[in-house]
Amino acid sequence: MNSKITIIGAGSVGATIAYSLTKEDIASEIVLIDVNKKKVAGEVMDIEQGTCFRNPISIIAGTYEDAKDSDIVIITSGIARKPGQTRIELTKTNVEILKSITPNIVSQAPNALYIIVSNPVDIMTYVFTKISGLKESQIIGSGTILDTARLRCGLSQHFSVAQKNIHAYVFGEHGDTSFIPWSGAYISGMKIDEYWQLMKKFEKNLEIIDKDEMLTYVQKSGGQIIANKGATFYAVSTAVCNLCNILLASDESITTVSSMMHGEYGIEDVCLSTLTLVGPNGIQGKVPMHLTDEEIMKLRKSADALKAVIAEIEI
Repeated sequence: MNSKITIIGAGSVGATIAYSLTKEDIASEIVLIDVNKKKVAGEVMDIEQGTCFRNPISIIAGTYEDAKDSDIVIITSGIARKPGQTRIELTKTNVEILKSITPNIVSQAPNALYIIVSNPVDIMTYVFTKISGLKESQIIGSGTILDTARLRCGLSQHFSVAQKNIHAYVFGEHGDTSFIPWSGAYISGMKIDEYWQLMKKFEKNLEIIDKDEMLTYVQKSGGQIIANKGATFYAVSTAVCNLCNILLASDESITTVSSMMHGEYGIEDVCLSTLTLVGPNGIQGKVPMHLTDEEIMKLRKSADALKAVIAEIEI
């Protein structure tokens, strides 16, 4: 695919995204930027030496000037999340890092689509939207696309059914106040509980799903992975690469990315994840799901939690 993608931040997530992009044949040019020049040079050399096994691609350790004419810019910069640390606790330091990056990259790539991956991603997406001067349609937070992937993985394991047959989502903050709108969760066109009843008729030995336990699995997976191996990067990198594919495709897709709310579900002036139409022109708008009153209250609670954090930072 003839496209140019710049990645800011050569940590575990940024470097793995760069590697994944070369494997997926998504970009013809990749620019990797990091303040640690030695590390970014090493990452590029390591990735570049495996590119002879695919179509030609250019990958460089670059500067902001090298990001000129990028189709997509992916921002992953920030301090790493520590075991037991919430994403909200990362906020103040990572916001300052983002504020230092923004004018440098926007001046070089004003027409690019921007994917914000740095945590806490909803706050970072909000701050970038406020300070970048770009159109809101250009700014896409990775939001709960990873949470949604974790949910589908968990449901697939529970029901022993392919993930492609599962349509279920995680809404709200990418963090502690996220929730699963079960009213819109389906397996092959059937509601989750209906599908379980069907499997009983097929004499499948399946336990009824514990929905609270499934939410805990989704919310705590990242922390468990960090405790076990120090960082999460494979699944989020795969999710971001899929998002790049969506942004470079000819057709639009619906996914759970984080973007500014403008009255949807009674929520204003905060970035969080609901179903969103996304494509080569960036964000086209929110796709309304018929939520129950309880689910709407959970979404508003998530918005209020994010707004409380926003009130404590300088933008």
